[in-house]
Amino acid sequence: MKIFGFAGYSGSGKTTLIEKLIPIFTRRGLRVSLIKHAHHTFDVDQPGKDSYRHRHAGCNEVLVTSSRRWVLIHELRGAAEPPLAEHIQRISACDLLLVEGFKRERIPKLEVYRAEVGEPLLHPHDADIVAIAADQQLNTQLPQFNLDDHAAIADFVLRHVGLA
Repeated sequence: MKIFGFAGYSGSGKTTLIEKLIPIFTRRGLRVSLIKHAHHTFDVDQPGKDSYRHRHAGCNEVLVTSSRRWVLIHELRGAAEPPLAEHIQRISACDLLLVEGFKRERIPKLEVYRAEVGEPLLHPHDADIVAIAADQQLNTQLPQFNLDDHAAIADFVLRHVGLA
């Protein structure tokens, strides 16, 4: 399994970019999975649904399954957030694992940058950033792509991880 990350501040376009890249990767016959880090409380089930009710009643884990998909919800209940490496162990075999967020992890990453977000660049302080996708030309020695050049970004990612 090859691993490649996407780092950038909230609102920079990481999710949108990844959403555009996934079909490019799958059209090339790759099995793609994703781990996304959320910086806030989130729910994948709806209030009133059985899984929500069981989780709120105190279950540490609730697994919901059907003929089309399954999901495991694990409540930390005050325990520390597991590291990325532990989450990677939970992922089924795939060709390419994309990681959104986890910007401090020691994995190759593409920085997603939008000037309008108003945050500083990450790459000057992160040696694991191997390229940048931005909404403007930046002064950097790293490979640089326009945020909308999905094909070129996909090609770079696959070359970088050795799948091209």
